[in-house]
Amino acid sequence: MAQNIQGDASGQTPVAASAGDDKIRCDACPVMCYIKPGNTGACDRYANRAGELIRVDPHVILDRTLEQGGKVVPFDRGGDWDGRLVADGGTFVTAVGSGTTYPDYKPAPFIVSAQVNGVDMVTVVTEGIFSYAGVKVKIDTDRFLGPEQATVRVAGEPVGHVTTSEYGSQMLSLGGVHHLTGGAKKEGRVTCEALLDLCNAKPVELTVDGGATIIVQAGHAPIVNGGQEERMRVGCGSATIGMFARQWFGKVDEVVVVDDHITGVLSEHQAGKLLGVRDTGIRMKGRRSTPGRYFQVAEPGLGWGGTNISDPLSILGAFDAKAAWPGLRLLLVSTTGEHFGYYVLDENLVPREAEVPADLAPSVERIRENCEPALSSVLFMAGAGGSLRAGVTENPVRLTRSVKEAITRVTCGGAPVYVWPGGGITFMVDVMRVPENAFGYVPTPALVAPIEFTLTLEAYAALGGHMDHVQPVGEILHRDSVREVAPIGDNPWPLATRGQG
Repeated sequence: MAQNIQGDASGQTPVAASAGDDKIRCDACPVMCYIKPGNTGACDRYANRAGELIRVDPHVILDRTLEQGGKVVPFDRGGDWDGRLVADGGTFVTAVGSGTTYPDYKPAPFIVSAQVNGVDMVTVVTEGIFSYAGVKVKIDTDRFLGPEQATVRVAGEPVGHVTTSEYGSQMLSLGGVHHLTGGAKKEGRVTCEALLDLCNAKPVELTVDGGATIIVQAGHAPIVNGGQEERMRVGCGSATIGMFARQWFGKVDEVVVVDDHITGVLSEHQAGKLLGVRDTGIRMKGRRSTPGRYFQVAEPGLGWGGTNISDPLSILGAFDAKAAWPGLRLLLVSTTGEHFGYYVLDENLVPREAEVPADLAPSVERIRENCEPALSSVLFMAGAGGSLRAGVTENPVRLTRSVKEAITRVTCGGAPVYVWPGGGITFMVDVMRVPENAFGYVPTPALVAPIEFTLTLEAYAALGGHMDHVQPVGEILHRDSVREVAPIGDNPWPLATRGQG
């Protein structure tokens, strides 16, 4: 690969060892590629430019003065840096394009100082190589994607599994060290490629054993078995009854909200009782829970309310003649309002489909209105350990303690992360809050992701940090191959001191 090798040898690039024939050896990851002049390594992140090992991608800097959502602009402040710290903390050096700590004994590529509200701050910047990494995928849909624990595949290779459903969403857990390193070579390669595309907000087609085929792309509606989802449910069947009972009262005698998990029945539900809805003699299939709530009325599927039914009457038994009456008005509707039907009981108490009355139709539309747009969300999750922590301090456990004590702030490409409780530094980040194409890979296989640690200069010294490698942010800004981008959306400013936005 001899393309796009413009780059920068600034920062702590990997050590390049000569291998003869003008090849140089890169030690940015355990693969240790020999790279010919004009070519990139296997990761496409480092290249040999006339015998010099360079980082191909530009180093990303967040500039608070740019408009949010602004396009990438060339860096040009004019003049030489005068040696002063940036006083307003308006520039944040991310780890995107920074390079890594490999081999293990190297300090982080960039340890940057800046002054924020009169406080000297340090940000330690590195791209982590993560074998212990994966993604959690949240898919807003009632459609049945597959049984819990079912294997999820890409190109036939196992890459993860279906996990527990959440309210209106199906959840997948993909990647992790066992799929990256514990299976066949192809499994690891396919898993790594799928994770990389998902983290960089590209579409990936997934198939679930015993379930659906899904196209997932962060920030976009999921496509299930070729059909694009439009909305997630307003709530379970019982919740829907509670929300809209008053709007149905007087316009219809009975309402059934069909849901794979909890189907609601108006006349039996507490909401109906409070309104004085008359007993209708309706009989539901499935397992009755509390009044007006039924489980397992049908099997999971792609039909009404995430069930496998296309005929909603199939979940009803015969009406009780002691309570029901001819002319009884019945509305059946799904939790998204996508499916609905209106029926009137005939002389034999058999439901007959009829046109939805004009005063009832708005209630179905109200259900749709209250459904949020369907979305695929991808959260990158990884454990930060090994050489990554050693790149921050010579005593890595101090970094872990500092993070847990909220002395050190962790960010991913400047984006806020959730740090899990317990041992280690296990963090999770929404990939839509990270700069574009912030994730890479190495063919070990493993993902490469940016991570930054920000704390006061005083705290960094107490941490046993690499103080002799601290450099003012102004030095970074005047290097070649620096790309400035605006902060993303409503991300909090990563250099903000406590109480500051």
